[in-house]
Amino acid sequence: MKITNLLFAATALLLPISAQADHHEKEKMDKKEMMDKKNVVEIAAGNESFSTLVAAVKAAGLAEALSGDGPFTIFAPTNEAFAKLPAGTVESLLKPENKEKLASILKYHVVSGKVMAADVKAGKVEMLDGSSAMVSVKEGKVMIDKAMVVKTDIAGTNGVIHVIDSVILPSE
Repeated sequence: MKITNLLFAATALLLPISAQADHHEKEKMDKKEMMDKKNVVEIAAGNESFSTLVAAVKAAGLAEALSGDGPFTIFAPTNEAFAKLPAGTVESLLKPENKEKLASILKYHVVSGKVMAADVKAGKVEMLDGSSAMVSVKEGKVMIDKAMVVKTDIAGTNGVIHVIDSVILPSE
């Protein structure tokens, strides 16, 4: 009788723990599914680290295009990357009279097609603005021009985001 009661008590204790673990696993899956259902612009807009990038994409009039079918590979500079630019640069680029210049700079951060990290190869890559950027591997780190890729493969419905630590410019 005591063994039966002990087994019953142990089962009663373990069931909530098991249910809680299942719930956490389901939450993780739900978050992944939600991420999988967002396009690259929606993913960036949902991450505070990209607020400057998102503001720039909107100011350049590119949000709708980059929310389209794609696929796109975006080398996304963080807010910290934008902060590395000379003082006043971002504010100046966000002005309506600099919309075309801003759009050109942002298109230099985008490759047509979905290129996952495992598929990246060193060499020149054509950017959406029509110019080429140089992809290289230095000390095990992937670089695009002078920016280091710090996070890879943030997949969306219409492409992928690779996070970079610096803003890259066509003239680099």
